[in-house]
Amino acid sequence: MDERGIPLSIVVTGANRHDVSQLEAVLDAIVIDRPQEAEQHLCADKGYHGDPAREAMEARDYVPHVRQRGEEVEGKKTIPGYKPRRWIVEVAHSWFNRFRKLLVRYEKFSETYEALLHLAAAIICWRKVGVIYG
Repeated sequence: MDERGIPLSIVVTGANRHDVSQLEAVLDAIVIDRPQEAEQHLCADKGYHGDPAREAMEARDYVPHVRQRGEEVEGKKTIPGYKPRRWIVEVAHSWFNRFRKLLVRYEKFSETYEALLHLAAAIICWRKVGVIYG
């Protein structure tokens, strides 16, 4: 997700796979070219804490920001105007769950399910662009 909640890549795996094991696949699947002149930051939660995840982020020229539990809550209490970033990902998951066909997976083939995810991502992007550009 970018800072506005627009999905940038989709990777389909089993529900029993940990997120950090798919970090490289997700970062490699991003469909938008990044601007080279600006420094790129990557916000992640405690699940991405560790040297392999940090090295994967840095190898792709990201500045990793891995937040520990309660760090955003503490920042909200002590820093005026602090904006937590985790809610962007949670809201995007909610937008995907509003597509009833995706809420429960009935598709037998992962290609079919991934195609439906891409269609939902395109609709989400369309809705976000409509709000931004009127």
